[in-house]
Amino acid sequence: MPGEFEIITSYFAPSAKAAPTVALGVGDDCALVMPPSGEQLAISIDTLVEGVHFLPDISAEDLAWRLLGSSVSDLAAMGAEPLWLTLSVTLPRADESWLAAFRTGLDGALERYQITLVGGDTCSGPVRVLTAQVQGSVPAEKALRRSGAQPGDIIFASGTLGDSRAGLELIKRGAAQSEIHNYLLQRFLRPTPRTELGLALRDIATAAIDISDGLLADLGHLLDRSSVGAEVELETLPLSQALSTFVDQTQARQWASTGGEDFELCFTVAEEHLAEVDKLSARLDLPLTPIGRIVSGSGVYVSFNGESWVPQISAGFDHFGDPQ
Repeated sequence: MPGEFEIITSYFAPSAKAAPTVALGVGDDCALVMPPSGEQLAISIDTLVEGVHFLPDISAEDLAWRLLGSSVSDLAAMGAEPLWLTLSVTLPRADESWLAAFRTGLDGALERYQITLVGGDTCSGPVRVLTAQVQGSVPAEKALRRSGAQPGDIIFASGTLGDSRAGLELIKRGAAQSEIHNYLLQRFLRPTPRTELGLALRDIATAAIDISDGLLADLGHLLDRSSVGAEVELETLPLSQALSTFVDQTQARQWASTGGEDFELCFTVAEEHLAEVDKLSARLDLPLTPIGRIVSGSGVYVSFNGESWVPQISAGFDHFGDPQ
């Protein structure tokens, strides 16, 4: 069984490729990096814990994709260009087949998201815990924030919502039996951070957030930071054909509004920029759907076909919230 430094040398150091912004990568006490001139650093950290964020039998390859996808999504929400990754891995034992599969997924995700591994840590522990710290750059004063929404702005959601929650349901059932099932599984296991969208929204959006805890919960965070309220029309939430085939519309809307971990972007745009959003949607070949409007006040008022609607469960995930 390999030791700690052999694990680093064999399974992680080879994934740390050269990059113009990296003066010194894996192998020393610190990495030395060179941020682009005139740009601010955007830094975020995410942790996945076995039994909390993923089941023990998830494949190591999928786990690497999921970890990086969810982490890079935070950079996308700020309109930041991904640059560097530091990775901490805690394992109960040094399983070489698991490590090899994890490295395969890691290499694929690093290439897809154009981010460079520059360092990290490995240690032993009772369960698998993976932590990714991602760093990116954004021109000074151009970062997307949660705090800029204004009354009258239109609220948008990218892609489709609720797919990841459906994928989790399929994992709990233990089987995928069709192309539709496989699509929903992949939406959970290998999220797509909307980096290109985030970059394009720098001069269009007034505020943005990625959808990790659930649309209504994350929109609520944006509203709190902007000191405004919102009206959301449930019937406008973008649903995939796969989700609508898998469950009835009531369940689909529930998952779309509260399910979480879709890692799409929720953003707000002043009315004078709506034509730019349409052009952006066409250019990226990505649905950008208006789902409501920012209003004065606080909180989210949700309606369905003109009637007030209240979710059947909590509006989103909270690690320390009361059990439902």
